[in-house]
Amino acid sequence: MTGPASANHSHQPSYVSGTSDRPLLGLTIGDCLDAAASDCPDREALVSCHQNLRYTYAELRAEADRIARALLALGVERGDRVGIWSLNCAEWALTQLATAKIGAILVDLNPSYRAHELEHALTQSGLSVLVLQGAYRASGEIKSHYVDILCQLAPELRDVPIDEQRRLDCASLPRLRQVVCLDPELATPGMWHWNELATLADGISAERLAKRQAELQFDDPINIQYTSGTTGAPKGVTLTHHNILNNGYFVGGGMNLHPGERVVIPVPLYHCFGMVMGNLACLSHRATAIYPNDGFDPEATLRAVEAERAQALYGVPTMFIAELEHPEFARFDLSSLRTGIMAGSNCPIEVMKRVIERMHMQDVTIAYGMTETSPVSLQTRPDAPLAKRVATVGTIHPHLEVKIVDPASDQVVPRGTSGELCTRGYSVMLGYWDNDAATHQSIDAQGWMHSGDLAMMDDDGFVAITGRIKDMIIRGGENLYPREIEEFLYTHPAISDAQVFGVPDHRYGEAVAVWVRLVEGAELDEEAIRDYCRDRIDHHKIPRYVRFVDEFPMTVSGKVQKFRMRQATSHELGLESPSDTA
Repeated sequence: MTGPASANHSHQPSYVSGTSDRPLLGLTIGDCLDAAASDCPDREALVSCHQNLRYTYAELRAEADRIARALLALGVERGDRVGIWSLNCAEWALTQLATAKIGAILVDLNPSYRAHELEHALTQSGLSVLVLQGAYRASGEIKSHYVDILCQLAPELRDVPIDEQRRLDCASLPRLRQVVCLDPELATPGMWHWNELATLADGISAERLAKRQAELQFDDPINIQYTSGTTGAPKGVTLTHHNILNNGYFVGGGMNLHPGERVVIPVPLYHCFGMVMGNLACLSHRATAIYPNDGFDPEATLRAVEAERAQALYGVPTMFIAELEHPEFARFDLSSLRTGIMAGSNCPIEVMKRVIERMHMQDVTIAYGMTETSPVSLQTRPDAPLAKRVATVGTIHPHLEVKIVDPASDQVVPRGTSGELCTRGYSVMLGYWDNDAATHQSIDAQGWMHSGDLAMMDDDGFVAITGRIKDMIIRGGENLYPREIEEFLYTHPAISDAQVFGVPDHRYGEAVAVWVRLVEGAELDEEAIRDYCRDRIDHHKIPRYVRFVDEFPMTVSGKVQKFRMRQATSHELGLESPSDTA
């Protein structure tokens, strides 16, 4: 899957464009919701299992309209930024739809943020209204007290409000005007609580909302999502109705999602996987979105699939691994499943095979993309050969272009050659919010979004991701691709997951290191792993350093943070500090 061009490959360039008999949707998200409520008013649109809430399409539209009118009553104008800082819940989806109805830009805030990260996002986006969960509880205990964290930045929220609109006058957050808390018992005097929005909505007519909605254009910015910020301060990816509604529509099409089918969504809504590939794929296909829990819980996910008779299940590889390895896995009836999406990070071939065989997900697809491309550019098709479905991230999405270039020269490489993957088309973001310099570094003059990912395209147009440019290990001048080594290690029956990366080496420049998570009950030592590799893979690729762990450092969206593994291993071994920040 990696390395120089094979003699068996043609000199056809690594470029594809996606065609389709389905045109792009020329709608705003609000108009799409109205159309769905008209088409199938009595069909279930949203189920939030942990909240015991269910909405038909007619009810979802009515409630989204009510929240939209409440936001108008708070003085939210077209283009204003409204933030949502919460784990998965029905209110998250309602805020997403309500802001789209009035042309406010929804700012997704990572639930794992602490005060410093929250302050950066609030300030950088110029956010004026914040909707937040009061606290995150697990096993009855508060794990993250969001109200307390916000009040560290805006202690004025603990005071009695200065006027009836509860406008905030905060020295450290001058643009933040109002705060809405989802938990009435945790709301401070300076906050609205969610249940009060109904009374605010009563003061705004349906005609006023309809007038605002009619003014909106599908190319308007509607969403800001902050990148993980592993190379500096997080950047705000700015996306339009057209970007994300169409991407959700074609992601659903990629797994043949039918009207009325039911999709279990355990991935976070603050990320594109949840809010676009989940919520908007369901909305645009008139399917049912199901949230099994506020955060990921393998048992709750399996229970939701069984109870709701779902046809589709989403997740990152680590989620599927946790479900497959759950001690009660066998007692759940998953026979209703047929499809779903595995995405977010490299999808191990062996895990894909187990999902297909043990979870009845014969039509499961892998999707690849990045937040800056709304997110999906490539997806495997259910009718593709199994070997292609498990070893690649599929083929080009409709109405998009992908090319693979030499990172040094920017020239398109021949098929079968590794290079940087670039995407162009309707899905490419408007840019990074208020950061033209970063935008111009990522989107070139011809409109190509540069991913930073290494990929290879075969003669049939299937693309395999071979790693990150910054993750590539250069050992003695030879390029080694962590993904290739990981795929080999997955074939060991005792290894549940493996993450390979480079650490500094005074002789060769870099040496191969790996963190390994074993199957429960299995035993293995470092030398046994090296013995397994000998005579099976090139000796340059055999890990010099092996560490056994129970978990990997990850983002909330399920992406493994190799730069943190590099830093920890380098520090532990007394190696020079690595310069990369992945």
